Amino acid sequence: MEHSPGRIPVQPLTAGLITAVVGFSSSFALVLTGLRGVGADRDQAVSGLLLLCLGMGGLAVWLGLRHRQPISIAWSTPGAALLASAGIPAGGYRAAVGAFLVCGLLLTLTGLWPRLSSLVAAIPTGLATGLLAGVLLPLCLAPVQAAFHLPGLMLPVLAVWALLLRWARRWATPGALVALLVVLAVRTPLHLGGTADSLLPRVTLTTPTLTWSAVIGIAVPLYVITMASQNIPGIAVLRHFGYDPPIRSVLTATGLTTTATALGGGYAVNLAAITAALCAGPDAHPDRGRRWIASVTAGACYILLGLTAGVSAALLTQAPPQLVEAIAGLALLPTLGSALAAALAEEKGREAAVLTFVVAASGVSAYGVGAPVWALAAGLALRLLM
Repeated sequence: MEHSPGRIPVQPLTAGLITAVVGFSSSFALVLTGLRGVGADRDQAVSGLLLLCLGMGGLAVWLGLRHRQPISIAWSTPGAALLASAGIPAGGYRAAVGAFLVCGLLLTLTGLWPRLSSLVAAIPTGLATGLLAGVLLPLCLAPVQAAFHLPGLMLPVLAVWALLLRWARRWATPGALVALLVVLAVRTPLHLGGTADSLLPRVTLTTPTLTWSAVIGIAVPLYVITMASQNIPGIAVLRHFGYDPPIRSVLTATGLTTTATALGGGYAVNLAAITAALCAGPDAHPDRGRRWIASVTAGACYILLGLTAGVSAALLTQAPPQLVEAIAGLALLPTLGSALAAALAEEKGREAAVLTFVVAASGVSAYGVGAPVWALAAGLALRLLM
């Protein structure tokens, strides 16, 4: 069926809406958990969620209109998992914000100096994916723990998740979140509390503090994980569907956006990897020249969803923290599976990948340096030795 040049087709609009709704609902709980995990209070976490939505939404609209390509932008879901397991750094949330700022500068430098992105790309795939799997594992254990400690609340949620995973995979995590809210409403009536004005999200700026422990323990692994598990796969997805993405422009723009939003809790804005195919694939539109409409639509929807950050946070406060972590863990299970498969795919270097995985999953910390950095160092050392 032919479309007139001036008519906007419905198919990419629908694809963009689905991308935004699925992307937001499946991992916003993880974003809030991650920010709280490094010391943010409720208002600071809501501010971070708001600015991430505004930043990635505005960037997706601008890049899509400028380059006429379905360049999907997202927050770093693995990065949020890293924050959730990192713990509050010495210096508190202010030190974490300083680490966000450094991460943004590193992402910007990657766009301006391609040699840096080449160095990150040179990290063996097994080590990068082993590191990612190790960071994700503690959160992915949360659904199991919640099922045993809070069976009355968690088992119905798991049943809904499993059924949707079988029949409507992309809606599995959003459906589990809805099921959790329904179970909570049946057991204890939900109430948001406060006035309507108090539920509006506000930007809360935090004066950053630069500490070596936060830079090495948060900023560097956040940068490496974001590049290895978001930006590089995101570029690969676009190329797979026949696009030639403007890599330098995209990396510089995402880095500058991260830097600009860091003081308000924007820890990392990057290319979408998990949801990128929804906008770039043929389901968005048979004509590759019109799929950019889907990513622009998704960006506009993210901006609107960001305005619900206060309500989203208020709803999550009704649930026990263990259940919130469990929903985040369910969202990360597919990513954990693909990371483990990639880490163990090649026999050569498999021992180094496994070592990277177990050290990252251990959560050990020494000399102010967290497990992800020690994991990557251990994996690289063993690989060189072997």
